[in-house]
Amino acid sequence: MKTIIVGIGGVGGYFGGKLARTYAAAPGHAVSFVARGAHLEKIRAEGLSVQTVDGNFIAVPTAATDRPETLGRADLILLCVKGYDLENAVSSLAGNIGDDTILIPLLNGVDNGARIRSRIRAGTVLEGCVYISSYIERPGVIHQVGGSCRILFGPVSGPIDPYRHVERFIQEASIAVRLSESIRRDVWSKFLFVAPYACVTSLTGQPFGAVVENEEWRRTVEGMMREIRTLATALGVDLPESLVAKSVEMARQLPYSSRSSMQLDFERGRRTELETFAGYVVRAAKERGLSVPLYEKLYAELAARAAAAASVPDEPVTKEG
Repeated sequence: MKTIIVGIGGVGGYFGGKLARTYAAAPGHAVSFVARGAHLEKIRAEGLSVQTVDGNFIAVPTAATDRPETLGRADLILLCVKGYDLENAVSSLAGNIGDDTILIPLLNGVDNGARIRSRIRAGTVLEGCVYISSYIERPGVIHQVGGSCRILFGPVSGPIDPYRHVERFIQEASIAVRLSESIRRDVWSKFLFVAPYACVTSLTGQPFGAVVENEEWRRTVEGMMREIRTLATALGVDLPESLVAKSVEMARQLPYSSRSSMQLDFERGRRTELETFAGYVVRAAKERGLSVPLYEKLYAELAARAAAAASVPDEPVTKEG
């Protein structure tokens, strides 16, 4: 199988690294990386170092490039970019997608499949989600620190058996993967947990443990979860009421000092996934005449903060030595 991993960050680096290591010498298989900058150069020179809780390894892809058009047609494409890069990433893959190409988004958000389909005419787009805590430690190095390291994927409708070969291909790389008959519910269930916490931790500047302990912040999270559940129902996805309490309890089980990825991006002055975690909910609810007052409030406050940060010029860099 000819596979392209687009985005070699925490997600793409971990799963792509495992695939590249497994199939490095396997006849008929090729696993290529699409990355950029210093990260790409380090991978080309030394391979990708993947540090995990179960051990470390070096993965050498078939090819590593920032020009996906050089890789030719793919059988499988795993999209592991940030939500704000998705459309540009898909547009760059026009030469890699044929009628038999399967694309699986492995990023935050619940509308990724629709966004991908709006940019391509060929191929099959599935839905997917992952459970992992990992990041780029430095160029060429991925560090996985937690999470179950699972992939869930599947078609929005229709039979799942046509994609069993993809499931087997990923499983053989010692990756926990499940081909799901209810992938929309899986994706929305994860979103219900991740998105409210991303917003509240970013707004308060506090870790998961502090948010769960504080009654006001916890009630805000629970209310936002219920707003997501209402939106999901309107879109034909049935999420049980018990999922709210379950999601709060999941946060209690995390290390007290855990911080959301969006919170870290806000703190470091980076571009954030605010539109993925909040903007989408506000817009989709408005289109359907639904009320999401908590989401509207937090989205407005966080958007104002992001705009203010973007308007501040970078400080000049002073070199000492």
